[in-house]
Amino acid sequence: MATNLAAKSVEEVPGSGGTLIKSVTRALDILEALSAAPGNLPLSKLSASTGLNTSTCHHLISTLAARGYVTQNSETRAYALGNKVFDLSEARARQFDLLDIAMPAVRDLNLRTGEAVHLAVIQARELVTVAKLDSRHAVKVDSGFAGKSNATHATASGKAILAWLPEAEQKAILDTKGMTAFTEHTITDAEKLKEELALVRRHGFAKDVEEFQPGVICVGAAIRNHTGGVIASISASMPAMRASEEAREVMIEDVKMTAATLSEELGSRSTV
Repeated sequence: MATNLAAKSVEEVPGSGGTLIKSVTRALDILEALSAAPGNLPLSKLSASTGLNTSTCHHLISTLAARGYVTQNSETRAYALGNKVFDLSEARARQFDLLDIAMPAVRDLNLRTGEAVHLAVIQARELVTVAKLDSRHAVKVDSGFAGKSNATHATASGKAILAWLPEAEQKAILDTKGMTAFTEHTITDAEKLKEELALVRRHGFAKDVEEFQPGVICVGAAIRNHTGGVIASISASMPAMRASEEAREVMIEDVKMTAATLSEELGSRSTV
């Protein structure tokens, strides 16, 4: 009898690599249905969307509610995700290592473009390059260094992050680090930078055309996490002599695609 009960609790799923526990699968179906719903779901709709009979659905959702993963509206009796789900999400965010997750994509971008690639974050109001790979071309630019800089306003990697920060945080960074003129092309006027950041948000990428280093063109895009917040940027740089309009367009698409892929891996559902 025990053997029969155990057999009924598992199921073979093609491509799963083994057996899955039915009750766990069904509970996850419920959570996914709730996460996809525009609002609270009554038991009848939840049962229909998951393909579970009402009794089974009620038993499973009662267990999830007891553990805090589901909550029930006291008036409508409909269900929604509980706060415990947010605890899991925050725990996942604490556990991930940006470099471990991002480096395969950084290497892939370096291979596809052949250009210098940087992964950057803003820490304590400073732009920090946490990883860099040099150009694979014989003629290459000085790709800078991994470490801190006060060039958030003058680099594609910095502007790609700065554009999505609250205005107060943008101002705090610029007030703290200043707007150093690295080249004659560096934007040092706050209003002009504000216009530039609006273009970043509109087009989904940032650029610097010899703003940080003479003879260097750079394109960057923001990387988002599961909350939709921007946590880093990825950028690629090439010599101005190689930066034809066609080459720039290809690099822009490559950088944007890489940023979108990384954002998706980090749980972002943003389409920007």
